[in-house]
Amino acid sequence: KTDFINFINDQEWKSIEPVSSWFGPSSFLMSSMSALFQLSMWIRHGHGYLTENLGIPVWGSYAIFGLATLFSGLVLGLVSEAFGAARGH
Repeated sequence: KTDFINFINDQEWKSIEPVSSWFGPSSFLMSSMSALFQLSMWIRHGHGYLTENLGIPVWGSYAIFGLATLFSGLVLGLVSEAFGAARGH
């Protein structure tokens, strides 16, 4: 507490370089990182639900998430190609 008060009173904060807008809490980069962390938590909870509540073996849960990853990549690829074809590329 004393160090913080001295930091303010001695105006040491003036010598610190501000955080770049790229790394600010509301930047696109940090929002994306937050979304990735939330996705990882959702996957963790989903894995726990599949293995603990439904009794699916761990390898089965991994297979489900692996297939979901492949399917989402397929859908995103098809959507990307559809928009590219619509734009004449």
